[in-house]
Amino acid sequence: ANLRLLLGCQWTFPGKQLLFMSGELGQAEEWNEDRQTDWPLAKGDSPGRGIQSWVRDLNQLYRSEPALWEADFDEVGFQWVNCNDRDATVLSFLRRDKSGAGALLIVINFTPVPRNGHRVGVPLSGRWEELLNSDAAAYGGGNLGNEGGRETEGQPADGLEQSLVIELPPLALVVFRLAKLPLQ
Repeated sequence: ANLRLLLGCQWTFPGKQLLFMSGELGQAEEWNEDRQTDWPLAKGDSPGRGIQSWVRDLNQLYRSEPALWEADFDEVGFQWVNCNDRDATVLSFLRRDKSGAGALLIVINFTPVPRNGHRVGVPLSGRWEELLNSDAAAYGGGNLGNEGGRETEGQPADGLEQSLVIELPPLALVVFRLAKLPLQ
């Protein structure tokens, strides 16, 4: 769970990603130039397969969502939703494309405790689809999720007029996107 969380943070925060010497396999030992890569982790039902699937899906999301790369070094590209939730140890932020319209909501739980019914502010009303969840069974997680997405509620949260009530798995990162952008 910790490695999936780390990789999810690398892919969703501004900046570029770097995997070093088989980090996508989830090797238990650090890289050693005198040893061969632990290739059996890439086969069968090993935990390394879940990590590989997570990295593959993060790469697909990164390529398909300009909000993750288009405005990396522009203030329109990143907005904290809540970076002050010390009690729950949860961070949430928005990533936007250059136009500011296409937004992804990223919510991260840094504790080994699920945060059931966690309320997070969002800028627009509607259905927010759960695009990725590092706790999915396909990645080796416990499969606590949001059944494909959540509808907003008119209750303000985190300085925003709308909010979602979500299930936040332990040591997990979840990515949401508004299902349909409102007509401009």
